[in-house]
Amino acid sequence: MTSPAPSPARSRGTAVVTGASSGIGAATARRLAAEGYDVVLAARREDRLRALADEVGGRAVVCDVTDAASVAALAEAVGGECAVLVANAGGALGTDSVVDGDVEEWRWMYEVNVLGTLRVVQALAPALEASGAGHVVVMTSTAAHVVYEGGGGYAAAKHAAGALVRTLRLELLGRPVRVSEISPGMVATEEFSTNRYRGDAEAAAAVYEGVAEPLVADDVADCVAWVVTRPPHVDVDLLVVRPLAQAAQHRVHRER
Repeated sequence: MTSPAPSPARSRGTAVVTGASSGIGAATARRLAAEGYDVVLAARREDRLRALADEVGGRAVVCDVTDAASVAALAEAVGGECAVLVANAGGALGTDSVVDGDVEEWRWMYEVNVLGTLRVVQALAPALEASGAGHVVVMTSTAAHVVYEGGGGYAAAKHAAGALVRTLRLELLGRPVRVSEISPGMVATEEFSTNRYRGDAEAAAAVYEGVAEPLVADDVADCVAWVVTRPPHVDVDLLVVRPLAQAAQHRVHRER
């Protein structure tokens, strides 16, 4: 049996993960800590956040990405240098059609997925550049590239987040900051679908019904770790990851 690789003896620098209290964010925080980063975990739920920070030896900073003052406080807590920012905070609400969509749910999705990403990128950009080898990783979705019925609000927000990160890549050309977009497909986490279906656990479970092995949060965290640990001259612009059972947004193999 192969022994696990030893943890790096020297810190790789500070890595900030937003939306770190659960799901992909929590898995990413754990993985980056294992990779040798000093992890700053940012999210709204203080109890979960502090428990995870204690587990991984990181720092917890309560932060709401929809609040400018809260994001400014996060940047102040991070300090002068930041090696990695994983802008992961986001979410979906509802599956209504465009003509029946709830405007306030659309507004919330845009506020969190797009403006929340914008706020943390703007706040931490100086620290990322000051590190001499910064890296912005924005967590979008396959919904940033493909639309589907009942997903108009979420797809619109993730398309906008994708436009943000791709524009940022162009605008930071010549500066020591890499920019990557990771776009997961079907990922089974403890909260994403439940939140989308407004607490309806049965409807949330039906999303994954018959899918033998959807992605899990650790799979996406593995992608984040691979992207940020490439040599500084290597920029993975876009990484799309789906489970084997999902060939496209509408093409999912379900066992009966």
